[in-house]
Amino acid sequence: MFSSIMEPRFCETDALGHINNTVVPMWFESARSPVFEIFNPSKDLTQWNLILRKIDVDFVAQIYYGHAVEIKTRIGHIGSSSFVCEHEAWQRNELVATGTAVLIYFDFDAQVKQQLSAELRAELEKIR
Repeated sequence: MFSSIMEPRFCETDALGHINNTVVPMWFESARSPVFEIFNPSKDLTQWNLILRKIDVDFVAQIYYGHAVEIKTRIGHIGSSSFVCEHEAWQRNELVATGTAVLIYFDFDAQVKQQLSAELRAELEKIR
């Protein structure tokens, strides 16, 4: 598992005074950066090899401006060509959101999924 700290910005608040629901999926994507580096250490977009299949977010409590949010990320299920990132968002020691993202190891030139190598699987296992 690894952790990222997000500092909510004023522009991310909504009319109700809390962080807008569209922001949390972006925070979760940012928190997946270390996973992206496993597949593409330079994050060169011309060599990108992951595609997003599905995301979901469960909003557990309201999130507020002015207090940091810790995003905890780990790998859940690992399949033959895909894997699941699991996220938790914590603010002031309270779980405020959870979510998952299913990512597929993908060859964009051929437009087909690829099998995860033993080396990639081993790296993903390190963050379970």
